[in-house]
Amino acid sequence: MASEHELPLEEYHRAGLEILNGNPEGYKPLYSRRDDVTLANPFGPPVRGWSQVSATLDRAADNYRDGEVVGFENVSTVIGTDLAYTVEIESYRGRVGGAKEMSPVAVRVTTAFRREDGVWKVVHRHADPITAPRPPESVIQT
Repeated sequence: MASEHELPLEEYHRAGLEILNGNPEGYKPLYSRRDDVTLANPFGPPVRGWSQVSATLDRAADNYRDGEVVGFENVSTVIGTDLAYTVEIESYRGRVGGAKEMSPVAVRVTTAFRREDGVWKVVHRHADPITAPRPPESVIQT
């Protein structure tokens, strides 16, 4: 079993800050280029394949500027031989959309990593703004 320190979490967290400053390029080298790579972010439905993931990262970065890290709360990290995942709460501050004021941003994130050619690559990231309990009715679509 690998240790948590072998996952590129520091680089991954730095890339999160980059995207909160409008730059998706920090994330891109961390992602797999295989056909099964997926991304589900708060701005739209899940996408699959590198070209769609890359374009979705670009669009996500367009929503942010002037970001700063508040912190990362690790809920769980599991590492196997060739697959690993983390569950975290990522907290930032930044300007979102066209806002002039700084706002808190927090997302719960599940990230799956796969070892490819000896290097851990992101094969799936799911981020959404649900970081506190919600009533059962919150799942009802209107």
